[in-house]
Parts: sequence; structure tokens; C-alpha cells
Amino acid sequence: MAERQQRRWGSAVVAGLMAGVCAAGLCAGAAGCSADGGDGEDDRAADRAARMSADPVRALRRAADALVAAGSSKARTSMEMATGGTRVTIRGEGVYDYRRRLGRLEVVLPQEPAGSSGRRPITELLTPGALFMKNRGAGVPADKWVRVDTATLSDGNLVTGGATDPYAAAEVLRGAREATYVGRTRLAGVEVRHYRGTADLAAAAAVASGGGRNALGAAAKGFATARVPFDVYLDEQGRIRKVRHRFGFVNGRQAGARGASGAVVAVASTTWLYDFGVPVDVRLPAAGDIYAGRIAEE
Repeated sequence: MAERQQRRWGSAVVAGLMAGVCAAGLCAGAAGCSADGGDGEDDRAADRAARMSADPVRALRRAADALVAAGSSKARTSMEMATGGTRVTIRGEGVYDYRRRLGRLEVVLPQEPAGSSGRRPITELLTPGALFMKNRGAGVPADKWVRVDTATLSDGNLVTGGATDPYAAAEVLRGAREATYVGRTRLAGVEVRHYRGTADLAAAAAVASGGGRNALGAAAKGFATARVPFDVYLDEQGRIRKVRHRFGFVNGRQAGARGASGAVVAVASTTWLYDFGVPVDVRLPAAGDIYAGRIAEE
């Protein structure tokens, strides 16, 4: 009973977000990132750079660990959805603590065709195994939070919240099967290495951290394919500065039902990370602040 209820909540959250974006016109998002300096240890940096270029798959599989070593960062997100000839963009901005696996994002839905967004930004708290949303709408009081168990979502919350959890985005790379070192470039003044390849969600789930294992496992079953193409840019410390995943899911399908009919939604999720080491204070809502009622249809 509890699992069915969670899935109904998850479906309602997905439906609400999709209703918001489907009502919107074409929207485009852009974001940048700030620069951090290197560690000043030339010999060690050169050795690390050589390893990153020589073994791209190994470098990518360790990207999540490099974020944990960094501790925290600011994040910007852009999620482009395309279905039935309509393309919209959802944008987010916030902070993330990689050691505690806690983050906070302000997610902005696309504008209505009339030019008004029609609602306040949705505040999202990202935690191991759960997504909390405020200003959710759909009959949820403005001062209440909605809580969703991410393991019950058919996409593992890689798409549902309108932004991919930054640490989950990194853990997808643990499933890197093939990767090519494209070359060096610069992002907002930071020298980075560009890699392109494909990750397997089932393989990522098998080696993910405890909090992400079930969510990535659900995504491996729920997406149209468990193979995820990506482009990623790593700095000299092996930290992600920008990562872009391309997902595909069948709208309305439950986890584990690959092959079911429905409209395929193509999703390109981009995450920028910057200002590493920034202070992060994320506090989860008290039990009395979590909405337990019914979410209205939108």
C-alpha cells in the first residue's frame, strides 16, 4: 500500500511539472560558471592530467569522488524537454553539499504563452532517497512541502524535479562504458578537459553510493533505454564543471515496464558546477510542514 501511494504521489508530481511545461511556449536557458584556481602543485597536477587524458573512462568514474573531496559547490541546471514538436526549458540554481548529499535548488518553470510564468519558483531540497518540493501548487498549501521517495519514480528523479540532482548526475558517470577524450578548452576562464561517451544506468546503480543506488536502479528500468549519452568537462582536479546527459522516457509509464506504449519525451539535462567549497546550509522540513493531503489534478 505504501509503495502504491508513493508511486501515485510521484506520478502526480511528474504530471504537474509536465502540465506546466506543456502549457508553455518555446523557452531557452543559458548559464555560466565561475572560475576557481588550481592547487599550485605542478608536478602532481601534470601527472593527474596525463592519467585523465590516457584513461577517460577511469577519470569519469572517479568524478563523483572528486566532488566529495571538494565538499560543496554552487550549481546551475537546465533541462530541455522535447515531445510532439514542443520544446521547453526548465532552469534551476542553488547549492549542493556532496559529503552530506544535500542540496537546494530554486527551479523556474517556462513562461506561459502570454508571457507570465504563472507561479513562483519551486524550491527543491535534494536528499538521499527523497525529493522535497515547496510552492508545488496543485492544491498544496504555500507553506507546506511535498515529499517524494525517489526510488519509486520511474526516472529515479533524474528528470522528475525539472533538474537532475548534481551528485546523481556525477554518479551516472560511474557507469561509463565508453568515452573519448575530445580535447582541452576553457569554461568561464577555467581550463577543462572535454569527454564524450555513453554510460549504462544499471552499471552505475551497481556501484553507486547507498543513497543513489535504488534511484539509479529505478531509472535503469524506467527510461526508454538504460544507455545515456553524455558530454562532460572536468577541471584539473577531476571535478565536473559541466555535464550534459541525454535521457529518453515514455511519459506515463511505470518503472519496470520498458516497451509500454506512450509518447517518448527527449530530455537534455545540463548541470554547471562552480564556486567549490562554498558554505551550504540545507535544513530538511519538520514532519508537521510536510503535506499529507491529496494533490489536485492540473
